[in-house]
This record gives sequence, C-alpha cells and structure tokens, in this order.
Amino acid sequence: MRRSLLLSFLLTTLVWISAIAQDRQVTGKVVSAEDGSSLPGVSIQVKGTARGTQTDASGNYSLNVPNSGATLVFSFIGTTTQEIAVGNRSTIDVKLANDTRALNEVVVVGYGTQQRRDLTGSQLTVKGDDIARLPVQTFETALQGRTPGVQITQGSGRLGSALQIRVRGAASISAGNEPLYVLDGIPITSQDVNTTDTELFSPLADIDPNDIESIEILKDASASSIYGSRASNGVVLITTKRGKAGRTNVQIGYYTGITNATRKKQFLNAAEYKELFSESLTNAGIDPNDPQDGFPGYGIDPNSTFDSDWAGVAFRQGAVNQANFGINGGNEKTRFSLTGATNKQVGFIVGNNFRRNNMRLNVDHSISNKFSVGASIAFSSINNKKVSGDNAFSNPIQLNALSPLQPIYNPSDPTGYNRGTLYYNNLVELDNAYNYARTFRTFGNLFGQYQLVPGLTFRSEYGFDILNLQEEIYRGRLTEDGAPTGYGYQAMNRVNNWTTNNTLTYLKNIGTDHSVDVLAGITYQEQNVQTVSATGRNFPNDKFKELASASQKTDASSFETGYSILSYLARANYKYKDRYLLTLTGRVDGSSRFGADNRYGFFPSASVGWILNEEAFIKNTLPALSLLKLRASYGVTGNSEIDNFASRGLYGTINYGDQVGIRPSQVANAALRWEKSTQLDVGLEFGFRNNRINGQIDFYNKITDDLLLNVPQPAINGFTNIFQNIGSMRNRGVEFSITSQNLIGALRWSTNFNISFNRNKVTRLDVSPIRANSRFLSYVTEGQPLGIFYGKKYVGVNPQNGDAQYEGADGQPTSDYASAPEMFVGNPNPDFTGGLNNTFSYKGFDLSFLLQFVYGNDLFNVAGIYQSVNGNYFDNQTKDQMNRWQKPGDITNVPRAEFDAANGSGLSSRWMEDGSFLRLKTVSLGYNLPSSLLKKAFIQSARVYVSGLNLLTFTKYTGYDPEVNTQYVNTTNQVANIALGHDFYTPPQARTFTFGVNLGF
Repeated sequence: MRRSLLLSFLLTTLVWISAIAQDRQVTGKVVSAEDGSSLPGVSIQVKGTARGTQTDASGNYSLNVPNSGATLVFSFIGTTTQEIAVGNRSTIDVKLANDTRALNEVVVVGYGTQQRRDLTGSQLTVKGDDIARLPVQTFETALQGRTPGVQITQGSGRLGSALQIRVRGAASISAGNEPLYVLDGIPITSQDVNTTDTELFSPLADIDPNDIESIEILKDASASSIYGSRASNGVVLITTKRGKAGRTNVQIGYYTGITNATRKKQFLNAAEYKELFSESLTNAGIDPNDPQDGFPGYGIDPNSTFDSDWAGVAFRQGAVNQANFGINGGNEKTRFSLTGATNKQVGFIVGNNFRRNNMRLNVDHSISNKFSVGASIAFSSINNKKVSGDNAFSNPIQLNALSPLQPIYNPSDPTGYNRGTLYYNNLVELDNAYNYARTFRTFGNLFGQYQLVPGLTFRSEYGFDILNLQEEIYRGRLTEDGAPTGYGYQAMNRVNNWTTNNTLTYLKNIGTDHSVDVLAGITYQEQNVQTVSATGRNFPNDKFKELASASQKTDASSFETGYSILSYLARANYKYKDRYLLTLTGRVDGSSRFGADNRYGFFPSASVGWILNEEAFIKNTLPALSLLKLRASYGVTGNSEIDNFASRGLYGTINYGDQVGIRPSQVANAALRWEKSTQLDVGLEFGFRNNRINGQIDFYNKITDDLLLNVPQPAINGFTNIFQNIGSMRNRGVEFSITSQNLIGALRWSTNFNISFNRNKVTRLDVSPIRANSRFLSYVTEGQPLGIFYGKKYVGVNPQNGDAQYEGADGQPTSDYASAPEMFVGNPNPDFTGGLNNTFSYKGFDLSFLLQFVYGNDLFNVAGIYQSVNGNYFDNQTKDQMNRWQKPGDITNVPRAEFDAANGSGLSSRWMEDGSFLRLKTVSLGYNLPSSLLKKAFIQSARVYVSGLNLLTFTKYTGYDPEVNTQYVNTTNQVANIALGHDFYTPPQARTFTFGVNLGF
C-alpha cells in the first residue's frame, strides 16, 4: 500500500514538474491610456484558467503562462477590459483606456434588454456590487442616497421593518403607493401579510442582497408602461447573478460587527424629575406628598434614592454576523451560479433578533444555437423575534415614560423586575413572552427560448413566488396582556403567486440606417392568499405554550382572497441612422379587482430620443462630447393596488347567540375604474471626455386622475363606505445626477452626486377634507400637498402668566385653545433629497463614503403630547422641559408647569420640528491583498475591509431619528399614505460597524 502511494506521489510530481517546464514567464507593465500613469491592482488572468496575478504598486506584473495558445485578460475598475494573445512574446505592456461602455452597456428593461444609449425612457441602474458590500438586511436600504427621483425612508430601527419607497412622489390617497417589484421577470409579493400588529415588515428581506446582479428602477411612463395597471408608482426590476462561461469561480465572504442606536434621547434624572413635578403639583394646588393626589397616589416615592435610566434600558449593543458563498462558471453549453448565505442579527432594541438563511441556484443551458432553456430556484427562511409596535405599552421605547424615582428591578418579584411602576414595565416580557414571525419562501422560474427564424425569437417562462408566514405569540401569566393565566396566538399565512409570460421578439437591421426591435406578448398572473389563526387562554402554566394546552380557545378565524390579471403587451423600438430613436408601448390589462363596466384598461406610451453628438455640426465643434441625448416621453400608467373585491357587492355573517345569518356588508360599484397617471418627461443625458464626466437631468409632470377612495356614506342606507373614483393629484419635479472620474491614474477618485425636487399637490377632491386620525396633524384637501399638517398654531408662552399661546382668528396670540382656529402649519414633504458618493482607490486600497440628505420637511412628534408637556402628567419629560416658565417676565417656549391643567397639552404645532438632515450613510475602507502573497495559499483574490452604516447624523430634530415615520399609522392604506412624518415612540436607526473578508478561488 505504501509503495502504491509513493508511486502515485512520484507520478503526480513528475506530471506537475513537466507542466511547469512547459510554462514560460511573461512580464510587463500596465499604464493608463489617459496620462500614462502606472495602474496598481490590475487583474491579469490567463483566459479559461484559474491562473492569474495583479500588478504591483508600479504597475508591473509577472505571470507564468502555457507555452502556446495563451490569451491574457487585463481588467481594472473603470477601464475597458482587454484580451491579448501572448503568441511568442515574453513582454507585454498594456494601456487601459477609460471605460466608455456605460454608453453602450446592455441594461434590463421590461420583458427584455436594450442598450443604454438607445433608451428613450427614464430609468436608473444600481449595480449589485454597490449593494453587496454593505451590512444591510434588505437591498432597499442600500439604495438610499443613490437614486434620484426615488425617496426611500426607513421609518423604524426594528429588525426587518419595511421601508417606504416613493418613485416621483406619492400618487394615491387610498391605493398602494409602493412600486411594483419584478424578480428575474416575475412580479413578486412585496406587501406585508402579518396579522399581529400594524408594524409592517419587509417581504423583500427574503432576497439576499449578495444575489443581486443589478437593480433597474423604471420611473417615467415610457420605461414603465409595459407593466400597465401596476406601474403608476414605478417599477423595480431585480436581476440576480447568473453563471458565465469560463473557469469556475468560488467566492467566500464573512463579516461581523456591532450595532447601536444612532441617538438616545435625554430625559429627566431623578432630581430633575422631582423638582419639575413637585412644582407642577404645587402650582395645581396639590401637596406633592398627598397620599391620594401627590406622588404617593401614583405609586411614586418622592424620597426614593433611585435614579433609573428607563430610556437607556430599552437599548443594548447589538451584533451582526453574516457568512456567504458563491460558485459560478460553466462552458458555452451550460452555465450555473450557486449562492448561499446565513445572516444573524441581535438588535440594539432589547428582545429584538433576526436570522435569515437562503440559497439560490440559477442554471442556463444552450441546447443548440437556436434553443436555450434556464431555471432558477431560491429558498429563504427568516426567524424574526419581534418587539411590539409603537403604540403598544409593551414597546421597549415606551419605557422612557416611567419615573426615574422608580426602580427597574425588584429581586423579590418572580420576574426580577419592578412591576409596580407608573406604566407597564415591559422588560418583564424579555423572559416571559415571545413574538415570532417565521417566513419560509420559495422563488422559482423556468424559461425556454427558441429562435423561430433569424431575428424572431419566442420566449416562454413560468414563475412562482410562494410565501409562508407563521406567527406565534405567547405572553406568560406575569405579563400585562397574559395575566392571569397566559395568552397564546398563532396564525398561518400563505401567499401564492403564479405567473406565465409568453413573448415574441423581432430584431431587424434594414440596410445601414434603420433598426427595429419589436416585442409582443401575453401574460397571466394569479395570486391566492389564505390565513388561519387562533387564540387561546388559560394555560396550565408557562411551560405549556402551544394552543393545544389552552383550555379556552377564545377565537378562531380563517379567510381566503385572491385576484388575477390577464395582459396583452407590445413595444416597438425604431432607430434611424443610429441617432434618431422612437419607442411605442402599449399594454391592455384585465383585472378581477375592478368593476364589470371597467374590467379592462389600456395603458399606452410614446417616447423619442435624439443623440445629438452624432450630428456633424456637434461632433465637429465639440469633440470632447461623448454623449448628448435629448429624450421626451408621454404616456399613461395605472394603479390597481386596492382591495381584491372593492368593486363587488359583498355579504358577511351576523351572529346572535347561537344563531347565525347573513347581511350585506359592502355595496357594489360596477363603474369602479383604475387610477390613471399621465406623465410627461423631458430628459437630457450628457457625457464628456470619453464619458469621464456624465450625467442627466429630467423634468417631469405626473397627473393622477380617478383617485380611489373609500368614501363615507350616510348610515341610513345601511352602508358606511363605498369605493369611488373621486379626485386628482399632481407630482411635478426635477432630477439631476452627475458622475465624474476625477483622477484615473494610480490614485483613482470618482464622485457621484444626485439631487431631486418634487412638488405634490391634490388638484381635485370631490369629498370633504380628510384627516388621518385625531392624534395626527395630517390633512388632505384640494390645493395642498398630500398629508399637509393642519391644526392649531402654537406661538409660545405668555411671559406674564406662563400660559400657552396659540395664533388666534385675528392673527394675535390667545391662550384660549378652543377659540384658536386651525390652519396649515407645516409640510411633511421635503423640498429636495439626494446623495453624494465618493470612491477612492490606490495601490490595493479602496475607500468610499456616501452622504445622504433630506431638506425642507417637517416632522410631528406625537409622543411630545406626553413626554414634552411641562409636567402635565407623571410621564417622564425630555430635558428641555426644565426650561419652563416660572415667574413673570420669563421668556421661554415651555409653559408653566401645572399638573393636569392642560396648559399647552392640546394638539398643536408645538411638537412640530424641522426634519431636515445630513447623514454619513456609509463608509467602507478595504484592502486587496497582493497576488504574490495569495498564490502560495492558492487564493485568487482577497479583500479585507471595515465599514460603517449611519455613522453620523446632522439635524435640528430633537427626536430619536429624523428619518422616521411611525408604523402606528398603518391601520389602512389611506392612513399610511396620509400620515407622513409622524414620530410616536419610534426607535431610531441602527449605527453599524463591521469588519469583513472576501476570498476568491
């Protein structure tokens, strides 16, 4: 046996030595074609093999190559890749030119691809590499600050919480305002289906950001109308990574880090609390030590020696860890990509944890030159240990309301916590309750593509998205909601989406001047949603937590709903002399959601483009101009995101004792029709010096008619509401972005800047003005922006007596709250948003940072009614309330402290603040290890890096975080659309620091 092993070893060694002997060394230098400077870190690969190296700090390289037939591939970020046959040469020097392919790169469009240069619509691209390097749970977070015309708000710091995305402004009052998401050609579920609270969690968290090749956001009618009735809010096309012919690449990545709150609010300490509330009680004629009305009457000991930091115990240092891998490769016949990852996060909010595991396989196979097939399958599981929503007493952020004079812990209590507090001490729930949301999701699609005749291709694909959400809550008998015998809730939610697309594509060049690209197709999508839930009480003890152990099954429910949509679509692109462009698009949608009289809708668009730099009169006079394209588009898109049966007459059950009957529950409206958005867009794209400086500017005007609203009806007819088309809204704005490669030598520096302006206005409303609810300032009325703040205007404090003052009907201050009129006091919609991104690289090092900014929006802190109200009740107060009025002549904005006197506690603009902010969103510093070190370990590439997320925030807002929108508003689509810019015990964003490594083999 030993002889056999020795012989095998000797033969292997001889073969290896023989192979080495057949190699020869090639050396050379790589420089920039622009200025001749050396380029360090250039990748040099022997084509079709795993053999390669990188240039050193002086741009030099050395590589052993096969003795014959070798081709070297030179690639470097921001330059054009070159392939050079070695031949008999031993020295090969290379000049890499600036990459102008952005002008001609192929981008994904609806149901196809197109050269970016030939686009006549407005769409933007975000590369997957820009997303994968960031420690984010969902890819939408990585888009913040990078996408002109797209406002992305992460309204809460809870793990897995949904983001609010608005493409060119909100376009609806009652229907959905989120864009349509399309994953590898298949529309997917993007709405949360949880049944436990109004806190929305993102179904898009099931998509691993590392799997994404690119994201395209379709903004104007020309780009998006191919999606017809679902495109009014924009369309997001997500393309995942696929295999490429060549050597097999293996990539492994890992990062670990810590998270903290971006900001913690400052509340009164024990001494300040006692001082303020003693004064407040005294001013109200109450002895602070009165056993009934004073401190003791509320369970607070004024002589307590405790100084509890209740606001601080809601937070902790969190942790984040992720490991991922990717394997891709293949040959000319079969290509594959296999990826997987596991992500675990311990939230900075106590009790909040998140874990995701996912895997994806993409396979493409060319059966012949005419026939190709492909398949994708992805699995994802998420276990999200949730914390309660903003409006719940069990929300850890609401601990800040408790008195610092009361202790946090009580060793003699069975929970270990003090349960005799002013409000519920929800820390009890850390060990005595749980709230899990477990998601199991599968994405898949299968396609076949066949070239019928030259230029004419038929493609058929079938896709599915299966989402299963399991919710499980248990609250023990020692908790507030679980007392006295325990409470349990379980729900199973299943959402099935099935889609089939069948298209014909015809490409033809006619002579040298004409080119046509025609698409026609039919698609069908069906969604089915099923939910089963049950509640139980009276468990034997807290060891038994399944509903089967509850003696009382107090509630059970189930429902099923769904919709279907049948579509016919067509698009024609025409190009003349490579510079005159025309695109015509049309789609007919038939949806089960709309009335019998308007079941089908037609959504057309037209756009033109003129590549002016191809004209002789410009080419000759402005040779530095690499692109100047003028484009314009006009078209119609729709919004179908309403209830599945909004147009139908419905019946429901009614119970009386043990008897059951049926009754009408919704009146039919056969005339119910789509919301339609008509959009005009004019854009100019430009590039200079081989696209070294490039950018674009867009002007748009989007008018949405036939706004859908659940209109209140007189109860005398037996119905309280009916869905109707009742008004119009306009969004008008400007978008600008510019990218420059400032330095392109050994030190490379590129900058991207974008800024967007949008003005929203409700132009017609055929009903009375709409309020979100009694706690919010949000308002909808004709002639004003959506969600404008409307209420009594707070103007300060009367310096003579300390009374709160409001603007009266005559414009003068008044202390009579009831007589003060309501008026427009603020606007939650920003004046402009944008971002500034800088990327540097030098000798293997790379550094990038992104600044995100929002300016001109107002925020309303609803919690101020309780926590910043000059000691009106025993809720702990923010530090600024110590600056209250105390004697005649005091100049302050904080009224006289007087317990339960409602001095300044009425709903008003008192708690409205400027929500503008500038945020250092991301920073990443990395180093690519030299190839000379890696070859010894058989590693192709290695990068180590540190990164940060939400590192610094500059703002005048005094709340936890200026990027906020309380999830408390999400009771209905209408309230969520209207109640913008409100804060209510909403946790801040996470500040994250990570260290990671990426290896390539």
